[in-house]
Amino acid sequence: MSLSEHHLRIDPAGAPRATIVIVPPLFEEANRTRRTLVLAMRALAADGFAALIPDLPGQNESLVPLAEVDLERWQDALTEVVAGIEGPVVVASVRGGALIDHRAKASAWWRLAPVGGASLLRTLLRARVAADREAGVASSLDSLQAMAVSQALLLAGNALSPAMVAQLGQAEAQPVEPLRSVALGAGGIAGTPLWLRAEPGEDAPMAAAIAADIATWSKTCGIS
Repeated sequence: MSLSEHHLRIDPAGAPRATIVIVPPLFEEANRTRRTLVLAMRALAADGFAALIPDLPGQNESLVPLAEVDLERWQDALTEVVAGIEGPVVVASVRGGALIDHRAKASAWWRLAPVGGASLLRTLLRARVAADREAGVASSLDSLQAMAVSQALLLAGNALSPAMVAQLGQAEAQPVEPLRSVALGAGGIAGTPLWLRAEPGEDAPMAAAIAADIATWSKTCGIS
């Protein structure tokens, strides 16, 4: 059950105006962005919001092996987390997090740089091919995808089940309302694509911009 998983939560000094449930990017991208997202949580708490990052099954402190998880299980787990929160909830997803946020019964949604599952999967597969090449092992995108039909596939340190790989290959962010979808860069959130860095990074101005944009969007949706 997702409610038994660890949740990182930062509360405001008084009663929260609303709870912002942050859904980080998936897989290794989550590690690269976590510090900045925690900074955004602190800024939201300073503005009167509660902010929460749930560990879903197979993530972080979860005791569930990632190889037993697929996108549908994550969608169900996130839905359960949101259902257990009193008061209005804004689900704020980053990158691949937007692939699992649509089943939650939220008051509003906010997405930063949403990406399709096929794009994420290609990036993971290419990283595996490159690592195999350095190790003197011959592999290809096609051969890895063939392996993934019948066995868990180790991609960038993540053991992904056949169901996870198959669902990723078809997954797209689903329509929700009310939704604010924000790009990174000109016309959107100023900052750096932390998910592309080799190591975890931190961008304090980007965190502040994320928090401010979510707060403004919540007011637009009548949450104050």
